[in-house]
Amino acid sequence: MRGARILSVGSAVPNLSINNHKISEIVETSDEWIVTRTGIKERRILTGVNKSVVDLAALASIRALKKISMKPKDIDLIILATSSPNDLFGSASQLQHQIGANKAAAFDLTAACSGFVLGVVTASQFIQNGSYNNILVVGADVLSKWTNWSDRSTCILFGDGAGAAIIQSCSKRQNGILGFQLNTDGQKSDQLSIAYRNNVLADAKWPTSKGEFEYIHMNGKEVYKFAVSKVPSSILDCLDSLKISVQDVNWMLLHQANERILNAVAEKLGITSDKIIANLRKYGNTSAASIPLALDEALQQSKINKNDIIVMAGFGAGLTWATVVIQWKC
Repeated sequence: MRGARILSVGSAVPNLSINNHKISEIVETSDEWIVTRTGIKERRILTGVNKSVVDLAALASIRALKKISMKPKDIDLIILATSSPNDLFGSASQLQHQIGANKAAAFDLTAACSGFVLGVVTASQFIQNGSYNNILVVGADVLSKWTNWSDRSTCILFGDGAGAAIIQSCSKRQNGILGFQLNTDGQKSDQLSIAYRNNVLADAKWPTSKGEFEYIHMNGKEVYKFAVSKVPSSILDCLDSLKISVQDVNWMLLHQANERILNAVAEKLGITSDKIIANLRKYGNTSAASIPLALDEALQQSKINKNDIIVMAGFGAGLTWATVVIQWKC
């Protein structure tokens, strides 16, 4: 078995920033109301007829590659974690083409806000069993196109963005992907969803239908209770399996969904606020992009040092929750 480590990270967000005051012109709300309940001040929105999630994913990927002077042709596999592809059959192949990684296999992974963590875990398995050496994992979402801008409960939350990580094989001594914990509760999938509605065509010559996807639906209270109860236990189970204590954790990097969730999880774990990596104030909930986007910013700010222990946990639609514990080796 070989080791796997995150070698480089890159991110990208759209230029257009929509602050809470602008949101209050669309729905009945205020900056104070939004900040108090979510911690969000603004979010980035992708605009332009020909712009898509692939454009953000490609920019984040190129930035990650440039940091280590790696050529796209050296990538063996691309995993695109997204719930908002611009092609229902998948967008990873478009990303492969756009960045020029013509030797890489590519596929989409759909797990919403847990997507990037699941992507990292999947990549580590491919590397540790000897299948691939260099894997590009991208978390990218453009949920603004699935947002009902007249629904105050959801339109204040979501933003668009992308984050990319290069994961590379290494010796077991240099291994940086220490362990993981994955969970799903499909019974509660309707608590956070973008449902598909079937419209039966009555005048068709044979039984057929043509449907469409609805807007984001979220039961905020239930999702909050789910995250605060399930995420801490997942993190503790993962740390216990690795014989790592909470006190040994240098950074906690949760999916950037809500500031109250971040603080509640940290409090349950006994982790102080100075160990929480957070940037949702600027970007809102960017789904699969939130963890790599925040990780890239923390690295740019020189917060993370070599050999730091980082707990990354995603949670959301599915309902899914996933934890991976990494040690920063670069």
